[in-house]
Amino acid sequence: MKTTASRPLLVALAISLGTAVSVLAHDGKERDKGSAKSSTSQLTRVDEKTDVTWLAKARAAYPLSTCAVSGDKLEGGSMGLVQDFVLKAAGQPDRLVRFCCKDCEADFNKEPAKHLKVIDEAAAAKAKTGK
Repeated sequence: MKTTASRPLLVALAISLGTAVSVLAHDGKERDKGSAKSSTSQLTRVDEKTDVTWLAKARAAYPLSTCAVSGDKLEGGSMGLVQDFVLKAAGQPDRLVRFCCKDCEADFNKEPAKHLKVIDEAAAAKAKTGK
């Protein structure tokens, strides 16, 4: 008898929990959409349309020999071909961002500020030492 009497209570609890989870998930999606709209930067894979002169200078000046995301070697590493991207941000010059593999692009996009900080710190260190 206890099982039959408690069944409606369990069903009601499951429905209310499902509604709460749905609302939270929806809220998160809305928040994500809003932050994506407010972002003014775009990561674009280097291709045949990329200015070759700019790319050569950007590669020569790139401050890291390792991937800003994983820390793996860029040139001659075990991850395959280096993946080059141009980061375009409103009001800022284009920047080269290099990854050791294609998987690092997704990780970069999750926390771009964190990984750009690694590049910026390396550039500052390189400028300070002149190397």
